[in-house]
Amino acid sequence: MSVALIDIGIGNLHSAEKAFVRMAEGRQRVHVTSDPEVVRRADRIVLPGDGAFPAVRRALAGVPGLEESVLEAVRAGKPLFGICVGMQLLATVGHEYETVEGLGLIPGEVVRITPSDPALKVPHMGWNDLVVTGAHPVLEGVATGDHAYFVHSWQFRVAEPAHRLAWVDYGSEVTAIVGRDNVVATQFHPEKSQSAGLRIIQNFLGWTP
Repeated sequence: MSVALIDIGIGNLHSAEKAFVRMAEGRQRVHVTSDPEVVRRADRIVLPGDGAFPAVRRALAGVPGLEESVLEAVRAGKPLFGICVGMQLLATVGHEYETVEGLGLIPGEVVRITPSDPALKVPHMGWNDLVVTGAHPVLEGVATGDHAYFVHSWQFRVAEPAHRLAWVDYGSEVTAIVGRDNVVATQFHPEKSQSAGLRIIQNFLGWTP
């Protein structure tokens, strides 16, 4: 069994790699890779992302065959886990600085966070409490009130409410977790979210959609 942790050259994947290796407990090999063939052979795919939506989207598309291998894996029913901007890339479209098409795996759009309270600053940075609204195997053992670590200025607004599995209160309901079919994703960084984040990673590694 193997896990492909997608590396598109944007952001430091060391913490994510350590967390996935730890929770795999030697039962699954974790490959940090940009090789489409490694992705095709993997049993599970992790799509992280740091930075602006357009830059991350173009970086993914800029590696020959990589985006196609990720989409092939999803169509084949393999589990995909998106993290931070990797979650946002699953949307239909993103509007950060310019309008750019996403991967279209979960219908919706990426829009700027606009808190109703002017005292709340953007980016939304730091710890916040999850409000879990949807049942999902990857959320087993994770409950409303658990903490997660966020760093973002834009949020995923889903088209179908059933695809939003959790949110946090930041002057409005900000999407925290989305899921559809064999795809699940977190806006927060699970590798930095202590016990709740590690539990989500562990659940994903054992998830059979």
